[in-house]
Amino acid sequence: MINKKIAIGCDHAGFELKAELKKYLNEKNYSFEDFGTNTGNSVDYPDHIHPVAELVEKGKVEFGIIICGSGNGASMTANKHQGIRAALCWNEELATLSKQHNNANIIALPARFITFETAKKIIEAYLNADFEGERHQRRINKIPLS
Repeated sequence: MINKKIAIGCDHAGFELKAELKKYLNEKNYSFEDFGTNTGNSVDYPDHIHPVAELVEKGKVEFGIIICGSGNGASMTANKHQGIRAALCWNEELATLSKQHNNANIIALPARFITFETAKKIIEAYLNADFEGERHQRRINKIPLS
């Protein structure tokens, strides 16, 4: 899975985890585009999540990683974009299933509830999983309202 292009963004609650993940992604030779934030100063998470979702939506990156305190606000924001399937993942099994069954193209991490080690395992589990298609594709096709 080396050389996948990734978009990553977070709010103030996720910036420390994102900083650690960026080092890890560099070590693994993944290329990524960072949409901030890069401080603990309070920010509005949509300002950093929408750009990630837009790049994924346009096919300019293969997937996204978004991070906020609970992961909920980030995933809700990303899922407003047509064609985005952002999955809130707090363990490896959820990350694997989000790819296998839902073909998630963004994973949302809850920075206040997981460790850096868990976040690494979640990312690797997602990257090592393959979409199973078939019945799952039929269900995914029913997600959009229009």
